[in-house]
Amino acid sequence: MASKRILNVGLVGGGAGAFIANPHQKAIHMDGTRRVVAAALCPDPEQGMKEGAEWPYPIKPYPSYDAMLEDQKNLPKEERLDYVVVVTPNFVHFDPAFKFVKAGIPVMCEKPLTLTYEEALKLKAAVDESKTPFAVAHTYVGHWSSWFARFIITSGLIGEVRWADSSYLQGWLASRLEDSGSVQASWRVNPKTSGKSLCGGDIGTHALMQLRFLTGLNVTKVSAHLENFVKGRLLDDHFTAYCELNNGGKALVRASQICIGHKNDLSIEVAGTKGLLKWKQEDSEAVTICLPNQPDRTYYRGAVSANDGFLKDLPDWVTSSEIKIPSGHCEAFHDAYARLHRSFEADVRAYNDGQPFSCDGSKYANVEDGRIGMAFIEAAVESSSKQGAWTDMI
Repeated sequence: MASKRILNVGLVGGGAGAFIANPHQKAIHMDGTRRVVAAALCPDPEQGMKEGAEWPYPIKPYPSYDAMLEDQKNLPKEERLDYVVVVTPNFVHFDPAFKFVKAGIPVMCEKPLTLTYEEALKLKAAVDESKTPFAVAHTYVGHWSSWFARFIITSGLIGEVRWADSSYLQGWLASRLEDSGSVQASWRVNPKTSGKSLCGGDIGTHALMQLRFLTGLNVTKVSAHLENFVKGRLLDDHFTAYCELNNGGKALVRASQICIGHKNDLSIEVAGTKGLLKWKQEDSEAVTICLPNQPDRTYYRGAVSANDGFLKDLPDWVTSSEIKIPSGHCEAFHDAYARLHRSFEADVRAYNDGQPFSCDGSKYANVEDGRIGMAFIEAAVESSSKQGAWTDMI
Protein backbone atom coordinates (compact mmCIF):
# COMPACT_ATOMS: atom_id res chain seq x y z
CA MET A 1 0.00 0.00 0.00
CA ALA A 2 1.33 3.47 -0.92
CA SER A 3 2.73 5.55 1.91
CA LYS A 4 0.57 8.41 3.11
CA ARG A 5 3.50 10.53 4.25
CA ILE A 6 2.89 14.13 3.17
CA LEU A 7 4.83 14.74 -0.05
CA ASN A 8 7.56 17.38 -0.05
CA VAL A 9 7.41 19.80 -2.99
CA GLY A 10 10.01 22.30 -4.15
CA LEU A 11 9.46 25.43 -6.22
CA VAL A 12 11.82 26.57 -8.96
CA GLY A 13 10.86 30.20 -9.50
CA GLY A 14 7.94 31.99 -7.93
CA GLY A 15 9.66 35.02 -6.45
CA ALA A 16 9.57 38.67 -7.47
CA GLY A 17 5.78 38.67 -7.74
CA ALA A 18 5.51 35.75 -10.16
CA PHE A 19 1.79 35.11 -10.69
CA ILE A 20 1.70 31.43 -11.60
CA ALA A 21 3.38 30.24 -8.39
CA ASN A 22 0.33 31.34 -6.36
CA PRO A 23 -2.25 28.99 -7.91
CA HIS A 24 0.27 26.15 -7.81
CA GLN A 25 0.80 26.69 -4.08
CA LYS A 26 -2.93 26.75 -3.39
CA ALA A 27 -3.35 23.58 -5.44
CA ILE A 28 -0.44 21.80 -3.77
CA HIS A 29 -1.81 22.48 -0.29
CA MET A 30 -5.49 21.91 -1.11
CA ASP A 31 -5.68 18.22 -0.13
CA GLY A 32 -3.35 18.25 2.86
CA THR A 33 -1.25 15.47 1.30
CA ARG A 34 1.36 17.74 -0.33
CA ARG A 35 3.26 20.75 0.94
CA VAL A 36 5.83 23.21 -0.37
CA VAL A 37 8.92 22.88 1.81
CA ALA A 38 11.70 24.44 -0.27
CA ALA A 39 12.25 26.93 -3.06
CA ALA A 40 14.81 28.54 -5.33
CA LEU A 41 12.76 31.64 -5.95
CA CYS A 42 14.87 34.03 -8.04
CA PRO A 43 17.87 34.15 -10.39
CA ASP A 44 19.38 36.69 -7.96
CA PRO A 45 20.59 34.51 -5.04
CA GLU A 46 20.44 37.31 -2.48
CA GLN A 47 16.91 38.30 -3.44
CA GLY A 48 15.79 34.67 -3.49
CA MET A 49 17.11 34.01 0.00
CA LYS A 50 15.55 37.23 1.30
CA GLU A 51 12.13 36.41 -0.17
CA GLY A 52 12.36 32.86 1.10
CA ALA A 53 13.04 34.08 4.64
CA GLU A 54 9.94 36.28 4.40
CA TRP A 55 7.69 33.67 2.75
CA PRO A 56 4.13 33.50 4.17
CA TYR A 57 4.81 30.04 5.62
CA PRO A 58 8.06 28.24 6.55
CA ILE A 59 10.14 27.00 3.63
CA LYS A 60 13.83 26.29 3.15
CA PRO A 61 15.15 28.87 0.67
CA TYR A 62 18.06 28.19 -1.66
CA PRO A 63 20.21 30.62 -3.63
CA SER A 64 19.72 28.55 -6.81
CA TYR A 65 17.97 25.45 -8.07
CA ASP A 66 21.40 23.82 -8.45
CA ALA A 67 21.96 24.32 -4.72
CA MET A 68 18.51 22.91 -3.95
CA LEU A 69 19.23 19.82 -6.04
CA GLU A 70 22.71 19.34 -4.57
CA ASP A 71 21.35 19.51 -1.03
CA GLN A 72 19.00 16.56 -1.54
CA LYS A 73 21.77 14.02 -1.00
CA ASN A 74 22.51 15.62 2.40
CA LEU A 75 18.98 15.26 3.71
CA PRO A 76 17.28 12.31 5.42
CA LYS A 77 15.03 10.44 3.02
CA GLU A 78 11.83 11.73 4.59
CA GLU A 79 13.00 15.35 4.12
CA ARG A 80 13.99 15.06 0.47
CA LEU A 81 11.86 16.52 -2.29
CA ASP A 82 9.28 14.20 -3.81
CA TYR A 83 8.80 16.50 -6.80
CA VAL A 84 9.53 20.00 -7.99
CA VAL A 85 7.36 22.53 -9.80
CA VAL A 86 9.06 24.74 -12.39
CA VAL A 87 7.25 28.11 -12.51
CA THR A 88 9.86 30.22 -14.28
CA PRO A 89 9.62 32.06 -17.63
CA ASN A 90 10.02 29.85 -20.71
CA PHE A 91 13.78 30.24 -21.06
CA VAL A 92 14.36 28.75 -17.60
CA HIS A 93 12.20 25.64 -18.07
CA PHE A 94 14.67 23.24 -19.64
CA ASP A 95 17.73 23.43 -17.41
CA PRO A 96 16.13 22.83 -13.98
CA ALA A 97 13.65 20.27 -15.37
CA PHE A 98 16.44 18.36 -17.10
CA LYS A 99 18.71 18.35 -14.03
CA PHE A 100 16.02 17.20 -11.60
CA VAL A 101 14.83 14.48 -13.99
CA LYS A 102 18.40 13.23 -14.46
CA ALA A 103 18.63 13.04 -10.67
CA GLY A 104 15.47 10.90 -10.58
CA ILE A 105 13.24 13.59 -9.04
CA PRO A 106 9.77 13.99 -10.63
CA VAL A 107 8.93 17.35 -12.22
CA MET A 108 5.82 19.36 -12.99
CA CYS A 109 6.79 22.10 -15.46
CA GLU A 110 4.84 25.09 -16.65
CA LYS A 111 4.05 25.32 -20.35
CA PRO A 112 5.33 25.59 -22.99
CA LEU A 113 7.70 22.74 -22.21
CA THR A 114 10.90 24.52 -23.27
CA LEU A 115 12.25 27.50 -25.20
CA THR A 116 13.17 25.48 -28.31
CA TYR A 117 12.12 22.24 -29.94
CA GLU A 118 15.66 20.89 -29.61
CA GLU A 119 15.44 21.34 -25.83
CA ALA A 120 12.08 19.55 -25.83
CA LEU A 121 13.59 16.53 -27.57
CA LYS A 122 16.48 16.40 -25.11
CA LEU A 123 14.17 16.69 -22.10
CA LYS A 124 11.81 14.00 -23.39
CA ALA A 125 14.77 11.66 -23.94
CA ALA A 126 15.88 12.27 -20.35
CA VAL A 127 12.40 11.52 -18.99
CA ASP A 128 12.13 8.36 -21.09
CA GLU A 129 15.55 7.20 -19.88
CA SER A 130 14.98 7.97 -16.20
CA LYS A 131 11.38 6.71 -16.18
CA THR A 132 10.50 9.56 -13.84
CA PRO A 133 6.96 11.01 -13.54
CA PHE A 134 6.74 14.26 -15.49
CA ALA A 135 3.81 16.63 -15.94
CA VAL A 136 3.27 19.76 -18.01
CA ALA A 137 0.95 22.19 -16.22
CA HIS A 138 -1.75 22.61 -18.84
CA THR A 139 -4.23 23.87 -16.27
CA TYR A 140 -7.48 23.48 -18.12
CA VAL A 141 -7.31 19.73 -18.69
CA GLY A 142 -7.63 19.56 -14.89
CA HIS A 143 -11.26 20.67 -14.92
CA TRP A 144 -13.76 17.91 -14.15
CA SER A 145 -15.68 19.14 -17.18
CA SER A 146 -12.62 18.60 -19.42
CA TRP A 147 -12.39 15.00 -18.25
CA PHE A 148 -16.15 14.58 -18.80
CA ALA A 149 -15.99 16.10 -22.29
CA ARG A 150 -13.10 13.79 -23.15
CA PHE A 151 -15.13 10.80 -21.93
CA ILE A 152 -18.12 11.80 -24.09
CA ILE A 153 -16.07 12.33 -27.26
CA THR A 154 -13.72 9.37 -26.96
CA SER A 155 -16.66 7.09 -26.12
CA GLY A 156 -18.13 7.94 -29.52
CA LEU A 157 -21.28 9.55 -28.13
CA ILE A 158 -21.16 12.43 -30.65
CA GLY A 159 -19.83 10.17 -33.40
CA GLU A 160 -16.63 10.56 -35.37
CA VAL A 161 -14.99 13.97 -35.06
CA ARG A 162 -15.33 15.99 -38.24
CA TRP A 163 -14.38 19.46 -37.07
CA ALA A 164 -13.18 21.29 -33.98
CA ASP A 165 -12.70 24.98 -33.23
CA SER A 166 -10.42 25.56 -30.24
CA SER A 167 -9.63 29.15 -29.30
CA TYR A 168 -8.05 31.16 -26.50
CA LEU A 169 -8.76 34.89 -26.62
CA GLN A 170 -7.29 37.57 -24.35
CA GLY A 171 -7.06 41.36 -24.54
CA TRP A 172 -4.35 42.22 -22.03
CA LEU A 173 -1.63 42.81 -24.66
CA ALA A 174 -3.74 45.02 -26.94
CA SER A 175 -1.35 47.90 -26.17
CA ARG A 176 2.38 48.03 -25.47
CA LEU A 177 2.09 46.97 -21.85
CA GLU A 178 5.74 45.98 -21.95
CA ASP A 179 6.63 49.70 -22.09
CA SER A 180 4.93 50.27 -18.72
CA GLY A 181 7.39 48.07 -16.86
CA SER A 182 5.11 45.02 -16.68
CA VAL A 183 7.34 42.03 -15.92
CA GLN A 184 4.72 39.58 -17.21
CA ALA A 185 4.53 41.37 -20.55
CA SER A 186 8.23 42.14 -20.93
CA TRP A 187 9.60 38.61 -20.93
CA ARG A 188 6.76 37.30 -23.09
CA VAL A 189 7.41 39.71 -25.98
CA ASN A 190 11.16 38.99 -26.02
CA PRO A 191 12.21 36.09 -28.32
CA LYS A 192 15.21 35.35 -26.09
CA THR A 193 13.02 34.60 -23.08
CA SER A 194 9.74 33.57 -24.74
CA GLY A 195 10.81 31.59 -27.80
CA LYS A 196 9.70 31.68 -31.44
CA SER A 197 6.08 32.58 -30.67
CA LEU A 198 4.48 34.86 -28.07
CA CYS A 199 0.76 34.24 -28.48
CA GLY A 200 1.04 30.74 -29.92
CA GLY A 201 3.46 29.56 -27.25
CA ASP A 202 1.77 31.32 -24.35
CA ILE A 203 -1.88 30.44 -24.96
CA GLY A 204 -2.11 28.76 -28.38
CA THR A 205 -0.53 25.69 -26.80
CA HIS A 206 -3.42 25.63 -24.30
CA ALA A 207 -5.93 25.65 -27.18
CA LEU A 208 -4.00 22.84 -28.88
CA MET A 209 -3.85 20.80 -25.67
CA GLN A 210 -7.58 21.21 -25.09
CA LEU A 211 -8.25 20.03 -28.64
CA ARG A 212 -6.00 16.99 -28.28
CA PHE A 213 -7.12 16.10 -24.75
CA LEU A 214 -10.84 16.26 -25.44
CA THR A 215 -10.78 14.47 -28.80
CA GLY A 216 -7.91 12.04 -28.30
CA LEU A 217 -6.71 13.09 -31.77
CA ASN A 218 -3.46 14.56 -33.02
CA VAL A 219 -2.64 17.31 -35.51
CA THR A 220 -0.71 16.02 -38.53
CA LYS A 221 -0.17 19.25 -40.49
CA VAL A 222 -0.88 22.97 -40.17
CA SER A 223 -1.48 26.03 -42.32
CA ALA A 224 -0.72 28.92 -40.00
CA HIS A 225 -0.55 32.70 -39.83
CA LEU A 226 1.30 34.42 -36.98
CA GLU A 227 0.63 38.16 -36.87
CA ASN A 228 1.58 41.09 -34.67
CA PHE A 229 -0.92 43.91 -34.61
CA VAL A 230 0.86 46.04 -32.02
CA LYS A 231 3.63 47.91 -33.81
CA GLY A 232 7.21 47.27 -32.77
CA ARG A 233 6.73 43.76 -31.43
CA LEU A 234 9.06 41.04 -32.68
CA LEU A 235 6.65 38.19 -31.93
CA ASP A 236 3.03 37.37 -32.72
CA ASP A 237 0.16 38.68 -30.63
CA HIS A 238 -2.41 36.94 -32.86
CA PHE A 239 -2.16 33.28 -33.92
CA THR A 240 -4.27 31.20 -36.33
CA ALA A 241 -3.62 27.62 -37.42
CA TYR A 242 -5.85 25.53 -39.69
CA CYS A 243 -5.11 21.91 -38.87
CA GLU A 244 -5.53 18.45 -40.33
CA LEU A 245 -6.26 15.73 -37.78
CA ASN A 246 -5.03 12.14 -37.83
CA ASN A 247 -8.58 10.81 -38.36
CA GLY A 248 -9.04 12.94 -41.50
CA GLY A 249 -11.02 15.64 -39.71
CA LYS A 250 -10.09 19.32 -39.58
CA ALA A 251 -9.63 21.83 -36.78
CA LEU A 252 -8.93 25.49 -36.15
CA VAL A 253 -6.56 26.41 -33.34
CA ARG A 254 -6.56 30.14 -32.74
CA ALA A 255 -5.31 32.49 -30.09
CA SER A 256 -5.17 36.23 -29.64
CA GLN A 257 -3.92 38.61 -26.98
CA ILE A 258 -5.16 41.81 -28.61
CA CYS A 259 -8.94 41.19 -28.38
CA ILE A 260 -10.09 43.88 -25.96
CA GLY A 261 -12.82 42.63 -23.63
CA HIS A 262 -11.65 39.02 -23.59
CA LYS A 263 -9.97 37.85 -20.41
CA ASN A 264 -9.13 34.13 -20.33
CA ASP A 265 -11.62 32.99 -22.94
CA LEU A 266 -10.55 29.44 -23.76
CA SER A 267 -13.32 27.55 -25.50
CA ILE A 268 -13.82 24.61 -27.84
CA GLU A 269 -16.57 23.20 -30.02
CA VAL A 270 -16.25 19.68 -31.39
CA ALA A 271 -18.56 18.64 -34.22
CA GLY A 272 -19.10 14.92 -34.70
CA THR A 273 -21.24 12.86 -37.07
CA LYS A 274 -23.94 12.48 -34.36
CA GLY A 275 -23.77 15.75 -32.44
CA LEU A 276 -21.72 18.70 -31.19
CA LEU A 277 -20.02 19.39 -27.84
CA LYS A 278 -19.36 22.87 -26.39
CA TRP A 279 -17.00 23.74 -23.52
CA LYS A 280 -15.86 27.11 -22.13
CA GLN A 281 -13.18 27.74 -19.52
CA GLU A 282 -15.02 30.79 -18.17
CA ASP A 283 -18.06 28.55 -17.55
CA SER A 284 -16.04 25.49 -16.63
CA GLU A 285 -18.69 23.66 -14.61
CA ALA A 286 -20.74 22.93 -17.74
CA VAL A 287 -20.58 20.77 -20.87
CA THR A 288 -23.24 21.33 -23.52
CA ILE A 289 -24.33 18.71 -26.05
CA CYS A 290 -26.29 19.53 -29.20
CA LEU A 291 -28.10 16.69 -30.97
CA PRO A 292 -30.23 16.80 -34.16
CA ASN A 293 -33.86 17.80 -33.58
CA GLN A 294 -33.50 17.81 -29.79
CA PRO A 295 -33.14 20.53 -27.15
CA ASP A 296 -29.55 21.19 -26.12
CA ARG A 297 -28.41 19.28 -23.03
CA THR A 298 -26.16 20.98 -20.48
CA TYR A 299 -24.44 18.80 -17.92
CA TYR A 300 -23.03 20.20 -14.68
CA ARG A 301 -20.45 18.69 -12.37
CA GLY A 302 -22.19 16.81 -9.59
CA ALA A 303 -25.52 16.61 -11.41
CA VAL A 304 -24.99 13.87 -14.00
CA SER A 305 -26.92 10.60 -14.22
CA ALA A 306 -26.17 7.51 -16.29
CA ASN A 307 -28.48 6.19 -19.01
CA ASP A 308 -30.41 9.42 -19.45
CA GLY A 309 -31.15 8.91 -23.13
CA PHE A 310 -27.75 10.26 -24.25
CA LEU A 311 -25.23 9.07 -21.69
CA LYS A 312 -24.84 5.38 -21.07
CA ASP A 313 -23.02 3.70 -18.18
CA LEU A 314 -20.58 6.05 -16.47
CA PRO A 315 -17.27 5.52 -14.67
CA ASP A 316 -17.18 6.18 -10.94
CA TRP A 317 -15.23 9.45 -11.20
CA VAL A 318 -18.00 11.12 -13.25
CA THR A 319 -20.60 10.86 -10.50
CA SER A 320 -18.72 10.40 -7.22
CA SER A 321 -14.95 10.05 -6.69
CA GLU A 322 -14.03 13.33 -8.45
CA ILE A 323 -16.98 15.27 -7.00
CA LYS A 324 -15.33 17.04 -4.07
CA ILE A 325 -18.07 19.64 -3.47
CA PRO A 326 -21.79 19.62 -4.38
CA SER A 327 -23.05 20.94 -7.70
CA GLY A 328 -23.68 24.67 -7.50
CA HIS A 329 -20.62 25.26 -5.33
CA CYS A 330 -18.38 26.17 -8.19
CA GLU A 331 -15.01 24.65 -8.91
CA ALA A 332 -12.68 26.86 -10.91
CA PHE A 333 -9.05 27.63 -11.79
CA HIS A 334 -7.44 26.53 -8.50
CA ASP A 335 -9.47 23.32 -8.43
CA ALA A 336 -8.25 22.45 -11.92
CA TYR A 337 -4.66 22.89 -10.79
CA ALA A 338 -5.40 20.79 -7.68
CA ARG A 339 -6.76 17.97 -9.83
CA LEU A 340 -3.50 17.99 -11.82
CA HIS A 341 -1.41 17.88 -8.64
CA ARG A 342 -3.67 15.20 -7.12
CA SER A 343 -3.30 13.01 -10.20
CA PHE A 344 0.43 13.64 -10.36
CA GLU A 345 0.75 12.83 -6.66
CA ALA A 346 -0.68 9.36 -7.29
CA ASP A 347 2.02 8.65 -9.86
CA VAL A 348 4.77 10.12 -7.67
CA ARG A 349 3.70 7.93 -4.74
CA ALA A 350 3.72 4.85 -6.98
CA TYR A 351 7.16 5.83 -8.29
CA ASN A 352 8.49 6.30 -4.75
CA ASP A 353 7.20 2.85 -3.78
CA GLY A 354 8.69 1.17 -6.85
CA GLN A 355 5.25 0.48 -8.28
CA PRO A 356 4.06 0.95 -11.89
CA PHE A 357 2.57 4.34 -12.80
CA SER A 358 0.85 5.45 -15.97
CA CYS A 359 1.75 9.09 -16.72
CA ASP A 360 -0.14 8.41 -19.96
CA GLY A 361 -1.70 11.83 -20.58
CA SER A 362 -5.21 10.77 -19.58
CA LYS A 363 -5.32 12.92 -16.42
CA TYR A 364 -2.62 15.54 -16.97
CA ALA A 365 -0.30 16.52 -19.82
CA ASN A 366 2.94 14.54 -19.92
CA VAL A 367 6.33 15.21 -21.49
CA GLU A 368 5.20 13.90 -24.89
CA ASP A 369 2.29 16.37 -24.82
CA GLY A 370 4.87 19.06 -24.11
CA ARG A 371 7.01 17.92 -27.02
CA ILE A 372 3.98 17.96 -29.33
CA GLY A 373 3.18 21.51 -28.21
CA MET A 374 6.68 22.63 -29.17
CA ALA A 375 6.46 20.75 -32.49
CA PHE A 376 3.18 22.55 -33.18
CA ILE A 377 4.81 25.95 -32.62
CA GLU A 378 7.75 24.92 -34.80
CA ALA A 379 5.43 23.87 -37.65
CA ALA A 380 3.22 26.97 -37.29
CA VAL A 381 6.18 29.36 -37.41
CA GLU A 382 7.55 27.61 -40.51
CA SER A 383 4.13 27.61 -42.20
CA SER A 384 3.58 31.30 -41.47
CA SER A 385 6.99 32.15 -42.92
CA LYS A 386 5.78 30.50 -46.15
CA GLN A 387 2.48 32.42 -46.32
CA GLY A 388 0.49 29.65 -44.67
CA ALA A 389 1.84 26.72 -46.69
CA TRP A 390 0.77 23.34 -45.34
CA THR A 391 3.54 22.08 -43.04
CA ASP A 392 3.85 18.63 -41.51
CA MET A 393 4.09 18.23 -37.76
CA ILE A 394 7.43 16.78 -36.68
